[in-house]
Amino acid sequence: MIDLGISKMALIGAVALIVIGPEKLPRVARTVGTLLGKAQRYVNDVKAEVNRSMELDELRKMKESVESAARDVEQSVRSGAADFERQWSTGLNSLDAPAGPPAEPSFPEYRHPKKKWRLKQGATPQWYKARTGVRTRALSGAARVARYRPKKFD
Repeated sequence: MIDLGISKMALIGAVALIVIGPEKLPRVARTVGTLLGKAQRYVNDVKAEVNRSMELDELRKMKESVESAARDVEQSVRSGAADFERQWSTGLNSLDAPAGPPAEPSFPEYRHPKKKWRLKQGATPQWYKARTGVRTRALSGAARVARYRPKKFD
């Protein structure tokens, strides 16, 4: 790579000033700057394109590996399904043959679902809650102390 320091840049500027002249030097400097900018943009575009193609190759490899894994899973599921079908058919065939009293299937015991007490509490009218003394709001510790503190007689 070209190592351009301050001294080399000053030397190039002095030679350009002598060769090109002070009238044309700003226009030439602008043209050189735009050409350098275009060259940098072109190099950056080429780098980006190379990086994209490398990432695309990596994605293709990853896609192939995922597809092969999916095929392996599909084959294992099909073989498992075939085994299940075979076991199911042998099990049904063994049920067809009378081998004694049929066994009672065991089912879990029925449990009644719990009542929805929140819904029930919300359905109670406010006047009834106030009359019976049901708490409708939670009190903080400080509020509870202030509410139930014995009153001072002055």
